[in-house]
Amino acid sequence: MIETQAEFVLSTKELKNDLTFFTSTLGMKLESIYPADDPSVAVFSGHGVRVRIEKGTDHQTGTIRINTTNPETFANGVSDLIAPNGTQIEIRELNPQFEIPSTKHSFVVRKLKDRAPWIIGRAGMHYRDLIPDRLGGSIIASHIRIPDGGPVPDMVHYHKVGFQLIYCYKGWVDLVYEDQGPSFRLFEGNCVIQPPEIRHKVLYASKNIEVIEIGVPAEHVTTIDHEMTLPNHSFNPDRLFSGQKFVHYVSADATIADFRIQGFKSLDTTISLNTGNVAGVEVVQAKAKETEWTSHNADILFNFVLEGKMTLHSKDQKTQELSEGDAFVIPPNFHSRYTDISSNLKLLEVSLPGIFETTQINT
Repeated sequence: MIETQAEFVLSTKELKNDLTFFTSTLGMKLESIYPADDPSVAVFSGHGVRVRIEKGTDHQTGTIRINTTNPETFANGVSDLIAPNGTQIEIRELNPQFEIPSTKHSFVVRKLKDRAPWIIGRAGMHYRDLIPDRLGGSIIASHIRIPDGGPVPDMVHYHKVGFQLIYCYKGWVDLVYEDQGPSFRLFEGNCVIQPPEIRHKVLYASKNIEVIEIGVPAEHVTTIDHEMTLPNHSFNPDRLFSGQKFVHYVSADATIADFRIQGFKSLDTTISLNTGNVAGVEVVQAKAKETEWTSHNADILFNFVLEGKMTLHSKDQKTQELSEGDAFVIPPNFHSRYTDISSNLKLLEVSLPGIFETTQINT
């Protein structure tokens, strides 16, 4: 069965100014919006039309985009046309193949004291970018806060992602997920993974709630589901979403084990197991004052300092003194070492893939 969907594509200088106008003034529904941390594209529907608003583009004559499951046969297979009145017509794939860009490896240190700007994103949440170069578009890491707390103006939605983590850094937040039963409270120190396209909604947040969100790839579409109500009637905690299970990690129930680097212990979140090794998440705690030099072969290795202090040494790079709120990325085959480790140091480590090799370097 061939499905076809048309959109009017319009330009804007500032998308946030259009959101209220198209939803409240014109009474249209917000269908999708991205990227989450600083939206530049939004799609609305209503009154028999779909309108796509794109920030920073120039569609002076107007453009109609027709998304179809069979673009090869639509309009004789021509993908770009111009109507007699000058309107541009774009014929595109309705459900394009999901792709994650190849990682452009780099050594990254992002410090809280550098005062990177907080940007107002989806549902009024404040975003701070933890990996400015996005490693070539392969990942986004955001420090997110909701200063006032209370009810969150969110809608049932889902994300087209390869992997997504929500770690509750401070405070708590009430969430509800498709097929996972009633809403629950995600407390500080706990996390969830949101498998690809699982429907969910943020309900209520404590004052000054802060979370760390990891998304792969960096730019992914958020789609609003106007039909589903959560919690839904189905309860299926073992359901697979594109090969991944929903995980609600509770730190109090976690198993403690030795970490891949000597001098640390880790709390296993079971995320590597439940994603089929797509990604791994460890909450790491210090046992020693320093570590040996090591390297790894993970494609992506991201760390966020949850608590305490340490000094990060890396070959051919400036030594970095890190503390709570700082983040860093260590690329593969890169020599690094931790020293001056405080007894209360706690790290959130996210790796892609979940299982990889760590090698101790003899110097």
